[in-house]
Amino acid sequence: MTIDVEAIRNETAGVATVTHLNSAGCSLPPDPVLNTVVEWLQTEARVGGYELVADRADQLQGVYPAAAALFGGDPKNWAFVESATRAWNAAVSSLRFDPGDRLLTTRAEYPSNMGGLLRAREFDDVSVEIIPDDEHGQLDLDALADLLDDRVRLVSVTHIPTQGGLINPVEAVGAMLADHDAMYVVDACQSAGQIPVHVDTIGCDVLSFTGRKFLRGPRGTGMVWASDRALARMGNPAGVDMQGAAWTAPLTIEPLPDAGRFEPYEVFFGGKVGLAAALEYAVNVGIEEIADRNAMLSTRLRSGLEALPKVHTHDLGQNKSAIVTFTVDGHDPDAIRAYLRSHGVNASLSFEGSARLDFPARNLTTVVRASVHYFNTEEEIDRTIDLIDQLAR
Repeated sequence: MTIDVEAIRNETAGVATVTHLNSAGCSLPPDPVLNTVVEWLQTEARVGGYELVADRADQLQGVYPAAAALFGGDPKNWAFVESATRAWNAAVSSLRFDPGDRLLTTRAEYPSNMGGLLRAREFDDVSVEIIPDDEHGQLDLDALADLLDDRVRLVSVTHIPTQGGLINPVEAVGAMLADHDAMYVVDACQSAGQIPVHVDTIGCDVLSFTGRKFLRGPRGTGMVWASDRALARMGNPAGVDMQGAAWTAPLTIEPLPDAGRFEPYEVFFGGKVGLAAALEYAVNVGIEEIADRNAMLSTRLRSGLEALPKVHTHDLGQNKSAIVTFTVDGHDPDAIRAYLRSHGVNASLSFEGSARLDFPARNLTTVVRASVHYFNTEEEIDRTIDLIDQLAR
């Protein structure tokens, strides 16, 4: 099946006014997502928030099978929360560690996830250790094998980082950990909706993502999946409330048996139905087809930039994602972003503060981040390359 790009663009209002190369930050929603959220909010304004939730309980439940259809897993093992950060930390904060346990992560880790790992170090007296990269700049599988012992209780891997086009080999890690007792946590914040992601193929215990990025869903939405094995080891997550646990005795709070324990009582309900629409939209377009087009567009952009004088790309890994990062000699990255914006091209920046385990080792502080998506056209890519060429010269 080939993506009908013209039809997709006809359902994407933003492409009429901008060349949007910032889906790694916040993508452009298609009309079915936008209309679903707007209709919910308009109805809520007429009938009342609590009342609408009660009237449309079945519609609100649709997000769980929609997530399972795209990413696998049983719908009961999925939870809807406010963001990828909330999703990841809700699951990891539910795990219990003993002093001396070892938690492993990668140089591509997100700052918010690192905050959760360091919180565990502070409260549980565990060690947080960094898995080295291989010669390609991705997680070194041999180094991981050397680090594994019976004190390793968690391995946290970011599938695609915020600061570049790296794709970590999450399936290979899952195969390595299949017979290990450690919990395997995967952050799919940037990969969900961009490339195929499936919990069974990866072999993880926890997977988290956000709605606003490559899934083209609403802001203020995210989801987390936890395996039955993980749920059996988990207690109450940080921030648990009356939605995720039962107050069974004056001094007893018992978490729900399924992933519902991660959900807060108050969420963006319009976003919840909107995220379901976004998940269904991605399934209908076809995630394999999305991945193929993203690979073509990002290769076109990356190779075009690499051919320009004074332009340097900074993406690691054997396989690269739809995120393209670059710098231009003699030009401040923020000024480059402003220059592109003045010509109708949206891009973003990645900072050292979000890549403390990566950028310093590569003598990077700030890079321009241009993230393509399947609704972009080849003409938009070529025009962006021409704009950077004019700037560089």
